[in-house]
Amino acid sequence: MLKEQLDNVRSKTPLVHNITNYVTVNDCANILLACGGSPIMADDPEDAEEITAICGGLNINIGTLNKRTIPAMFAAGKKASQCGHPILLDPVGAGASSLRTKTAYELMEKVNFAAIRGNISEIKTLALGEGTTKGVDADVADAITEDTLDSAVEFAKKFADKTGSVIVITGAIDIAANADTAYIIRNGHPMMSRITGSGCMLSAMMTAYLTANPTEPLTACLAAVCAMGLCGEKAFARLDRQDGNASFRNYLIDAVYHLDGETLERGAKYELR
Repeated sequence: MLKEQLDNVRSKTPLVHNITNYVTVNDCANILLACGGSPIMADDPEDAEEITAICGGLNINIGTLNKRTIPAMFAAGKKASQCGHPILLDPVGAGASSLRTKTAYELMEKVNFAAIRGNISEIKTLALGEGTTKGVDADVADAITEDTLDSAVEFAKKFADKTGSVIVITGAIDIAANADTAYIIRNGHPMMSRITGSGCMLSAMMTAYLTANPTEPLTACLAAVCAMGLCGEKAFARLDRQDGNASFRNYLIDAVYHLDGETLERGAKYELR
């Protein structure tokens, strides 16, 4: 199942338009190239709509909002919807400031998202109108644990039903859910939290998977999350005593570049709920 999702990305080379934050924009471009996609970035309102029209998918990341990029997000979202392209929302830092929270709400009202990916605090903010974050990281009090996993799964399913989007909550334990089905994913390594942009990279890569597998959005999201987590494991395994988080970042991108479908099928750790 996951092999087909990855193979479709490799064979179709989906062109993904990213309106993303400037902290991680280069890493998002590189992870798209590594997974088999193709990146393009355009965040000026006069450019974003036209660029969106020639792409297959749109990744909207609100990590570094400003007065130019916000109108570009809405214009690109409208055009992608008209074109029938899958759109992903990464609500970075929703709940941390009124601008981020307000923009995320308005995007959800006006744009139909195939998937929404964030940490548990960000998703709680979008779903409940409240939440706490530690900057752009999840609040410790919100963390998904074995004790809270069942309630988190039901929460994700209900929010997916409300939005019509696949809801992907990432952390130490990951959840990908639509209204009826949820997957619990246990790939990954704590080192992934020691680099800036692992979530942003996942959102970019997930958009490529959604674009290459448009009729199976939940499975596409599952495959992307498993692939990223598995590659995090492989990247950590390469580290020696002199390596740190900068080496880990490079090894992570390398692992995505070399990942094949058979390896993904063997290494993916997920269960159906």
